[in-house]
Amino acid sequence: MIKSMTGYGQGSVTADTFKVTIDLRSVNNRNLDIHWRAPMELVSLEIPLKKQVQATITRGRVDVNINFTQTGDVEYEINRPLVRGYLEALKTMREEFGLAGEAMLDTISRLPNVLQPMNKGAQLPAEVVQGIETALMQALTALVAMRAVEGHELQKELLARIDRIQSALRIIEANAPDITTAYRDKLNKRLTDLLENVSVDEARLAQEVAYLAERADISEEIARLNSHLVQLRELINSSGEIGKKLDFLLQETNREANTILSKASELAICDAAIEIKTEVEKLREQANNVE
Repeated sequence: MIKSMTGYGQGSVTADTFKVTIDLRSVNNRNLDIHWRAPMELVSLEIPLKKQVQATITRGRVDVNINFTQTGDVEYEINRPLVRGYLEALKTMREEFGLAGEAMLDTISRLPNVLQPMNKGAQLPAEVVQGIETALMQALTALVAMRAVEGHELQKELLARIDRIQSALRIIEANAPDITTAYRDKLNKRLTDLLENVSVDEARLAQEVAYLAERADISEEIARLNSHLVQLRELINSSGEIGKKLDFLLQETNREANTILSKASELAICDAAIEIKTEVEKLREQANNVE
């Protein structure tokens, strides 16, 4: 079954010393693009956790948002060089621009990285790593499930549009044999209008009609369209990463419809070819959301 690239999943783990919640959101993207947002103390887990995402998701933009809180006792240390730098900068601003006021403790303490856990940079406890990995797996499972549900609905819509293309193609097939007769009638009428009382050489007329009919033959395009529709159905009913293959087949389907339009002038055939192009365009829009 195909999967959509749109979805959401969440996982969380609560222990005695920490709590972690992971939110995953995915949207359309040509390739896999992981956007990471997590506290600095989890920087050592970024690469292994991204690999965990890559092992599950193959295509789409995935936003990973990790909220991590230590619930046990945590000792903090002051980032003294940073505080001194802030104070010097504030002093310069006050003197240079004639500003009033003093730096307050509550203002300084809220500045980024002024207070840091004393164990920052130390290896994370095994139970913390395991908890975060578990939360990520929960989120991935939920995300994949939602993408599968979206994909099921998308699959039904894609197959319905393939059926519409098939119906339009049947109209083209039914009217294709009339192309030679239509060319003969048009050519004969033109010659009659131009040469009024002059008789037309039937052998020469037949030769010209055969030449024009050969140039307007759309049997190969019809055969290729039927082949593309078979491949499209097989692809849509398969699983795995099919988005790029689907886009390629739809491009080829559109190419055949364009060729038919350039060759045929019969109203029924042209209308059917335009219907095929319209459905292909809608299919390509929907295929942008297929993994």
